[in-house]
Amino acid sequence: MYLNNHSYYSLRYGTMAVETLVEEAVRLGIEVLALTDINNSMGMVDFVKVCNEQGVHPIAGIEYRDKDRYLYTGIARNPNGFRELNDFLSYHNESGVPLPERAPPLEDVWFIYDFEDNPWQVHGTKLGRRKLRDQELIGVRPGEVNKILTSRWSSDRSRLIVRHPVTFLHQKEHALHRHLRAIDHNILLSQLKPHQMALESEVLLSPDLLHCAYEEYPEIRRNSEDMMKDCWMGFDFTTVKNKKSFTGTLHDDKILLEKLAMEGMEYRYGHRNREALKRIRHELEIIDRLGFSSYFLITWDVIRYSMSRGFYHVGRGSGANSIVAYCLRITNVDPIDLDLYFERFINPKRTSPPDFDIDFSWKERDEVLDYLFKRYGRKHTALIGTVSTFRDRSIFRELGKVYGLPKEEIDLLVKEPESKLNENHITRRIYETGSLLMDFPNLRSIHAGGVLISEEPLTAYTALDMPPKGLPTTQWDMYVAETLGFEKLDILSQRGIGHIKECAEIIQRNRGICVDVHQVDDFKKDKALLDQLKSGETNGCFYIESPAMRGLLSKLQCDSYRTLVAASSIIRPGVAQSGMMREYIHRFHHPDDFEYLHPIMEEQLKETFGVMVYQEDVIKVCHHFAGLDLADADVLRRAMSGKYRSRKEFDRIAQRFFDNCHDRGYTDELTQEVWRQISSFAGYSFSKAHSASFAVESFQSLYLKTYFPLEFMTAVINNFGGFYRTWVYFNEARRWGATIHLPCVNRSEYKTSITGSKIFIGFVHLQNLEQQIAGMIIDERNEHGFYKNLEDFLQRIPIGLEQVIILIRINALRFTGKGKKELLWDVHLILGSQKKKDPMRELFPVRKREFTLPQLEQTALENSYDELEILGFSVTISAFELLQTSFRGQVLARHLLQHVGKKVRMLGNMVTVKHVRTKHKQWMNFGTFVDAEGELFDVVNFPDSLKRYPYKGRGIYLIYGIITEEFGFPGMTVEKMAKLPYKPDPRY
Repeated sequence: MYLNNHSYYSLRYGTMAVETLVEEAVRLGIEVLALTDINNSMGMVDFVKVCNEQGVHPIAGIEYRDKDRYLYTGIARNPNGFRELNDFLSYHNESGVPLPERAPPLEDVWFIYDFEDNPWQVHGTKLGRRKLRDQELIGVRPGEVNKILTSRWSSDRSRLIVRHPVTFLHQKEHALHRHLRAIDHNILLSQLKPHQMALESEVLLSPDLLHCAYEEYPEIRRNSEDMMKDCWMGFDFTTVKNKKSFTGTLHDDKILLEKLAMEGMEYRYGHRNREALKRIRHELEIIDRLGFSSYFLITWDVIRYSMSRGFYHVGRGSGANSIVAYCLRITNVDPIDLDLYFERFINPKRTSPPDFDIDFSWKERDEVLDYLFKRYGRKHTALIGTVSTFRDRSIFRELGKVYGLPKEEIDLLVKEPESKLNENHITRRIYETGSLLMDFPNLRSIHAGGVLISEEPLTAYTALDMPPKGLPTTQWDMYVAETLGFEKLDILSQRGIGHIKECAEIIQRNRGICVDVHQVDDFKKDKALLDQLKSGETNGCFYIESPAMRGLLSKLQCDSYRTLVAASSIIRPGVAQSGMMREYIHRFHHPDDFEYLHPIMEEQLKETFGVMVYQEDVIKVCHHFAGLDLADADVLRRAMSGKYRSRKEFDRIAQRFFDNCHDRGYTDELTQEVWRQISSFAGYSFSKAHSASFAVESFQSLYLKTYFPLEFMTAVINNFGGFYRTWVYFNEARRWGATIHLPCVNRSEYKTSITGSKIFIGFVHLQNLEQQIAGMIIDERNEHGFYKNLEDFLQRIPIGLEQVIILIRINALRFTGKGKKELLWDVHLILGSQKKKDPMRELFPVRKREFTLPQLEQTALENSYDELEILGFSVTISAFELLQTSFRGQVLARHLLQHVGKKVRMLGNMVTVKHVRTKHKQWMNFGTFVDAEGELFDVVNFPDSLKRYPYKGRGIYLIYGIITEEFGFPGMTVEKMAKLPYKPDPRY
């Protein structure tokens, strides 16, 4: 009789976790339970799993609503009925067609309508005269029983069943429900209408209480019980759900994968590499035994397609441990060279399926996804969804709006929750309600790159959403996918690949040289490249350009691929905060100046000097030091990195870790220290294969920067995805010998371009210049040649006054030989006050009256302010020339090591600031600046100094502090700093 129950997956409506609902049902003695969340089935897998564990008979359903109005509840008789419900909802999600007033006839589904608001309640309508179909029922709430005698159902009660919606466990949770409804409608609590909320009576009643409500109509209870006996739901949690075969049969998959692997071995290793052959055969045997051949072949198919289109890719993640993946060109990491073990990728004891992470350029990823969906069909292919939850800041913002707080008070609540100004009855209620809302699901979204390719239609497991991206998306997330036995394929995008590919194209155009960026083995031995890596000259290079990474490379004196692989994992947040990054650097330089915690640590971690650098290290320590089996060790690692949902399972394994250590006779101090290190690394460290994949891409970037720095920086600028702002990359190009030119209508393209060593800023960087206008300027120039003068330009381009003024102010018409002010005079005479010009060529040449103008001066300072306004940075003069002071600092960045221990004053143009919260919940900052010569230097602001001398936005700062040095890398600890004023803007 419990046929209409909501969990908190009825987003911004329900108030119970699935587990809570089932556990309470068990406590009350309820044996059969349906989950019917509103317009979704995202909680069904968890629901069925928990019901099976608790001995409750699960029934699947969906409650269909049109906004706030209840339409009907669909109850699946079996898994096929569940698929029909999902198909029905998915069709309307995808097409945008509103849900119908009357549900369609589905073979294995019961539909329950509201007693009073249903298509039959109006007798005079055509639909009102129709009979109910066999699978259509009318639900009667406990409070509606007395209305049966005066209803049209009084004479025939065979179609009436119990409908008692459940939204909360206790009436006190109705207040939480009201807050959720106000958040959903984006209105004040006081503005909520009754039809927008559940009734206070929608609590989970005991069977006895529910029976009492229908005591006078036992046939309604019998109808309900008979219907429930007809329904069941289950999932197979033991088998892989991905597409079973690539070729059509498992045997043919095995044969094809073996053929491709052997061909790939010849490409990668030559004819007679016995070690590679032995390992390939070992992997193929495991892949076949576990039924993963089609998964490898589907991934290979994606790579084959992308390579046929000339797309670059990077295969990474644990998949890079596989030599078969290396031979299939899915990855570019040699597992033999790096001693990677395949069992990290596919472990017979591993509880979760493996996955491949494939990065493509941000420009090409959508095309790869389009291929996947067309190749395997939209019924069997979907993006993985994700669920964003209510967290601290989002809770305060949402609840603040519900209570009508002004933005300033909400900001204070979010940024300074401990402020005394927040101590009032409203904020106390917000805190109380917020604590109840913590971690509730809030909105459905899309996973960064996960794709599922299923043997059965995906609606057998979930309804599908249709987000703005336009591709079907599962309503549940990757954790549920893993629970069901799906192996996701991650098709990701990153701009690093985009700038590598574009750089090769620019080199071909600018120098006529064809560059092969895939000769990574040669790059690893290139002395010039390794010297640049060692010095930290890596701005623009994928993953190794951040201030922290540049510092780490310099401190390590990193001059090898293997060291870079380690650095790529060590740089992760938890490692640095635990103090183990500094310890690793010390041990790297002084391998004989430390003691291992335990002989097992030396045995397992000798390569990394006793420090857990990779995820594999965490697994090895848990297994060999603490005696956990590999499956438990991997669960522990995944739980610490936030990729495992069961807290109970984590606590069980953690306790086993400590129990095993105690049984082995370890001291508490030793056990706690090993656990501390595991905790700091497991949550953030990469797998070795993942780090190696990143290092390969870093080497490709670094090769291009070493030998083609100007083309490389142009490509980085054009991909808009580096760590820094665009002006920093123009500064870097200038450091390497480029001459930076402002946009020019006769020379510039839409994106930034290079000719020789001259870099012309692209029109894309001009604020408020319309893309259509920029495109017409380029197309017209390419078709009919350079523009001769202002009149010729205006005749050929249908452009309005405002757009021409942007071009004049940025000096894009300097080819005319006239100054900006003269051009502005001329354009006003020609176009008058015309703001917009129709897009058509003039039939007759534009003529203007000739005037003799006095000499109109334009200063460098005026030009610089124009550039700041339109580009966001100064080009023709240094930003330091804008300062009112001529002081440029006592010390420049290149001389810092000569002043270690001294207190000095420096000037720096702020590049970036990283905010870090200390253990004592205070803020400290790590800042990066550019000096007057364009060189970078780094500073640290500790909490006391930062409170007195905070950052005040972008600009040039006078910084006073002591010069420090760590492992040969200089920096400054700030004592005081102040943002310096610019000269007044002479244009106004």
